[in-house]
Amino acid sequence: MDDTSLWRDMLVDTLGNEGPYESFVETPDGLKAYVQAPQYDAAWLATTVQAFPVPLKYKAAEMEDKDWNAEWEKGHQAVLVQYDGGSVWVRAPFHPHRDDVDYELIIEPKMSFGTAHHPTTYMMLSYVAELPVNGLRVLDMGCGTAVLGILAKMRGASYVEGVDIDEWAFNNARENAASNGVEISLKLGDATSLQGNFDIIIANINRNILLNDMERYAAVLNPGGTLLLSGFYQADEGVLIARANELGLTLESKKTRDGWSALQLRVMS
Repeated sequence: MDDTSLWRDMLVDTLGNEGPYESFVETPDGLKAYVQAPQYDAAWLATTVQAFPVPLKYKAAEMEDKDWNAEWEKGHQAVLVQYDGGSVWVRAPFHPHRDDVDYELIIEPKMSFGTAHHPTTYMMLSYVAELPVNGLRVLDMGCGTAVLGILAKMRGASYVEGVDIDEWAFNNARENAASNGVEISLKLGDATSLQGNFDIIIANINRNILLNDMERYAAVLNPGGTLLLSGFYQADEGVLIARANELGLTLESKKTRDGWSALQLRVMS
């Protein structure tokens, strides 16, 4: 890893784990960081940048609330997710259909997270494809495009609920569920809005939100249920596993990809 990559990873860790930033895109000359407008704190960002070990230049701008899909189509590629026993083809409507895969998902990304390009989504898709979900109740927390919930429903989950705090993601998830011919119960909100019980909870968010909301996940997870977590670096595994253990969850397995981690946890008997 060169110095530029090291500083970029440190900046992503700082903005995502100490601050409210949710997603990042590397560019040839820097990094784009995205945060919900109500959570943007100009003073906090200025202080953080000033305290960073290397000099940084930045500018902030509010994105237009419009469909960016036309721009993304120019470079947007379909993704083949390979897992133990098969494959998942995640494509946009303008990509070709494939007959040689186990599952094919049509995902219009728009401004939502969840296209299988990011290592965390890739790993979580492989978990959802590998684990038994037939007849189970599944929660896709912070669902984004709803790609994970859609796959769970395709694999026979009896009930899938997708929750996201962002209205754009909520609408995008609804469109994607319809495009794939599956029924998902979608809700606009955060972990405080959770009701009922689930056999599997999927949460691909970020470390701070996972630590804050894990107690609520555990409260609505059925005995013997599974919690799948991702959205954090390998270096953060320890603190998340420790919090899970406090809540009666034990580590069953983990995956790593490009420095990111995904955990499979189960309610202790």
